[in-house]
Amino acid sequence: MEFKSLLLDITDGIAKLTVNRPESLNALNAELLSELECAVYQLEQDSAVKVVIVTGAGEKAFVAGADIKEMSSMTPYQAHQFALKGQRVVLSLQKMKKPVIAAVNGYALGGGLELALACDFIYASDKAKLGFPEVTLGIMPGFGGTQNLARLVGPGRANEMIFSGRMISAEKALAWGVVNELFPAEALLSKAVETAATIGGTGLIGVGYAKDAIANGLNMTKEDGFRYEASLFGVLFATSDQREGMYAFVEKRKAAFSGN
Repeated sequence: MEFKSLLLDITDGIAKLTVNRPESLNALNAELLSELECAVYQLEQDSAVKVVIVTGAGEKAFVAGADIKEMSSMTPYQAHQFALKGQRVVLSLQKMKKPVIAAVNGYALGGGLELALACDFIYASDKAKLGFPEVTLGIMPGFGGTQNLARLVGPGRANEMIFSGRMISAEKALAWGVVNELFPAEALLSKAVETAATIGGTGLIGVGYAKDAIANGLNMTKEDGFRYEASLFGVLFATSDQREGMYAFVEKRKAAFSGN
C-alpha cells in the first residue's frame, strides 16, 4: 500500500522503515499508527525481508511522542482506543519473527520511546534524548511503556523516568541498558545497516526461534524457560538451515542459508 507518513526502502534484505512527519518531529497520530500497523504486517509477510530497521526522518527526532494536538480533545473512550491502537503496533513489532533494530537519531519521547522499546535492540545517536514526559501533560505512557521499560531496566529506574517526566541523555540511556550502543549521528544508520547485514547472513530461522525463546522465557520460570528453549532447539534440527549450517562448518565453507 501507499504510505503518507512512512518511507519504506528494502535493499539486500534489509527494510528501512522511516517515520516521516519531520514537520511535527515525527509525532504519532492515529493515521500514522494505522500505517505502521500495516507496514509491520507487510514486512512480516515479505520473504525478501530479513531484518527491519526503524528510524525517524530528519535530524531532530526519532519520534518525539504521540500527537498532542490530536490527543487534547479525546474523550476517555477515544483515548482508550488510541492507547490500544498504539499497543497493537508495539506488540506487532515485538512479535515479529524477524529481527528489528531501532536507530534512534534524535528525540525518542513518549510514544517514540515506546516504539523504540518495541524493537529488539536500540542503537542511538550520541545526541539522542529519551524520556517519558506524559506526566507533565497530566497523563501516563499508554503504548506499553510502563511494562516494557520496567522489564528492561527494573522498576526503580522505570519509576524515576516515568514519575519525573525528565529526559535522559544518550549516555545515561547506554549506562542504564536502554540502548545497546551510541554512534555519531552521521554514522548511526550505516552502523545499524552493518549489524542488520551481519544478522541477515545467519540462519534466520534460528534467529527467529531465539527471539521467541527470549521474549516468552521472560514470562516463565527459569526451569520452564529452559524446557521451552530445548523444545525449540530440537525443532531446528528438522530444518534445511540446520543441515546446511553444520555441513558448511564441517566442510570449511560459508553456509548458504535458504530460510527453510
